Amino acid sequence: MTMIYWKGEKYWLGKLLEHPEIMTQGETLEVLEENIKDGYLLMAMDDVPEEYQTKEIVL
Repeated sequence: MTMIYWKGEKYWLGKLLEHPEIMTQGETLEVLEENIKDGYLLMAMDDVPEEYQTKEIVL
């Protein structure tokens, strides 16, 4: 994915190009990147119950 980011007055701000509805901030670029990842996972896992299984698949 592609993170678009810029420096605001106090924090770094950013969003995902592929999911512009996910936008967050961080005191550093590293914190911003972690917050973007967390935001994406929260969106992707929104309707998934706590107990789930995973399986690698080939597309």
